[in-house]
Amino acid sequence: MIRTTNRSFLARHAGRAAFAAGIAGIALAVTPHAALASAEGWGGTLRPGEQHCLTASDIATYQVRADGQATASGAKFKVTRNGGLVYGTPTGTIAGFAYEGRTSLGTFAGSGSYTVCATNNNATKTLVNLHIFTDGDLPY
Repeated sequence: MIRTTNRSFLARHAGRAAFAAGIAGIALAVTPHAALASAEGWGGTLRPGEQHCLTASDIATYQVRADGQATASGAKFKVTRNGGLVYGTPTGTIAGFAYEGRTSLGTFAGSGSYTVCATNNNATKTLVNLHIFTDGDLPY
């Protein structure tokens, strides 16, 4: 026996498939992404002499990671814990940096509130991206 299909049969099944795909997409969109749920990030343009700082919303108790990138002539970056300097990039400006403090590696400066800052010490604007992760929010 040969089965034939007509357009209305295909249209009904295509409509159902599209509806199911739409529901699946909505479910994925509203599902929380636990791996980076409270990681912090900022991106923007810094004018000459301008600084932007980003503070982690959670207190770091055993590890922290901060990183930044800058275009043009770069920026000067620093990481602070409870207001005290933990790490600062060398003199001048650079295009990017990363700082990691981990208890497991013996490099963690201690529990506290961590902040990452970028300063544009150049004569031209620079685009900067900053990220800070604490404890379980580290991406790896």
